[in-house]
Amino acid sequence: MLSAVKKFGNSAGVIIPKPLLSELGAQAGDSVELRIEEGRIIIERVAGPARKGWAEDAQRLAADADDGLAWPEFGNDEDAKLTW
Repeated sequence: MLSAVKKFGNSAGVIIPKPLLSELGAQAGDSVELRIEEGRIIIERVAGPARKGWAEDAQRLAADADDGLAWPEFGNDEDAKLTW
Protein backbone atom coordinates (compact mmCIF):
# COMPACT_ATOMS: atom_id res chain seq x y z
CA MET A 1 0.00 0.00 0.00
CA LEU A 2 1.49 3.33 -1.02
CA SER A 3 1.27 6.58 0.93
CA ALA A 4 3.09 9.91 0.75
CA VAL A 5 5.21 11.84 3.22
CA LYS A 6 3.45 15.17 3.86
CA LYS A 7 4.77 18.31 5.50
CA PHE A 8 3.23 19.28 8.87
CA GLY A 9 4.88 22.50 10.08
CA ASN A 10 8.55 21.72 10.74
CA SER A 11 7.86 17.97 10.71
CA ALA A 12 6.51 15.47 8.23
CA GLY A 13 3.92 12.75 8.50
CA VAL A 14 2.50 9.78 6.67
CA ILE A 15 -1.22 9.11 6.37
CA ILE A 16 -1.90 5.60 7.66
CA PRO A 17 -4.94 4.08 5.93
CA LYS A 18 -7.76 2.86 8.17
CA PRO A 19 -7.31 -0.86 7.28
CA LEU A 20 -3.70 -0.71 8.50
CA LEU A 21 -4.73 1.07 11.69
CA SER A 22 -7.38 -1.58 12.30
CA GLU A 23 -4.87 -4.37 11.79
CA LEU A 24 -2.55 -2.64 14.26
CA GLY A 25 -5.42 -2.30 16.75
CA ALA A 26 -4.98 1.48 16.83
CA GLN A 27 -7.12 4.48 16.06
CA ALA A 28 -6.59 8.20 15.54
CA GLY A 29 -5.30 9.78 18.76
CA ASP A 30 -3.60 6.62 20.12
CA SER A 31 0.05 6.69 21.13
CA VAL A 32 2.47 4.70 19.01
CA GLU A 33 6.13 3.79 19.36
CA LEU A 34 8.34 4.60 16.36
CA ARG A 35 11.77 3.12 15.69
CA ILE A 36 14.08 2.38 12.81
CA GLU A 37 15.17 -1.21 12.11
CA GLU A 38 17.29 -2.12 9.11
CA GLY A 39 16.22 0.99 7.20
CA ARG A 40 12.51 0.53 7.96
CA ILE A 41 10.19 2.57 10.15
CA ILE A 42 8.47 0.29 12.66
CA ILE A 43 5.22 1.53 14.23
CA GLU A 44 3.86 -0.28 17.29
CA ARG A 45 0.77 0.50 19.30
CA VAL A 46 1.58 1.49 22.88
CA ALA A 47 -0.41 -0.55 25.37
CA GLY A 48 -2.13 1.58 27.97
CA PRO A 49 -2.01 0.93 31.70
CA ALA A 50 -3.44 -2.51 32.49
CA ARG A 51 -6.10 -1.17 34.86
CA LYS A 52 -6.92 2.05 33.03
CA GLY A 53 -10.57 2.94 33.59
CA TRP A 54 -11.22 0.35 36.31
CA ALA A 55 -11.98 2.94 39.01
CA GLU A 56 -14.44 4.77 36.77
CA ASP A 57 -16.13 1.51 35.76
CA ALA A 58 -16.46 0.46 39.42
CA GLN A 59 -18.06 3.82 40.28
CA ARG A 60 -20.47 3.50 37.36
CA LEU A 61 -21.43 -0.05 38.38
CA ALA A 62 -22.03 1.05 41.97
CA ALA A 63 -24.12 4.02 40.83
CA ASP A 64 -26.21 1.75 38.59
CA ALA A 65 -26.56 -0.85 41.40
CA ASP A 66 -25.07 -3.35 38.97
CA ASP A 67 -22.22 -4.50 41.19
CA GLY A 68 -23.77 -7.66 42.63
CA LEU A 69 -22.03 -11.00 42.77
CA ALA A 70 -21.69 -12.67 39.39
CA TRP A 71 -22.06 -16.11 40.97
CA PRO A 72 -23.98 -15.56 44.23
CA GLU A 73 -24.40 -19.31 44.78
CA PHE A 74 -20.63 -19.56 45.39
CA GLY A 75 -20.34 -17.82 48.72
CA ASN A 76 -17.20 -17.53 50.79
CA ASP A 77 -18.66 -18.58 54.16
CA GLU A 78 -16.30 -21.56 54.32
CA ASP A 79 -13.15 -19.51 53.60
CA ALA A 80 -12.40 -19.02 57.30
CA LYS A 81 -11.79 -22.77 57.61
CA LEU A 82 -9.15 -22.82 54.86
CA THR A 83 -5.47 -22.91 55.72
CA TRP A 84 -2.83 -21.57 53.37
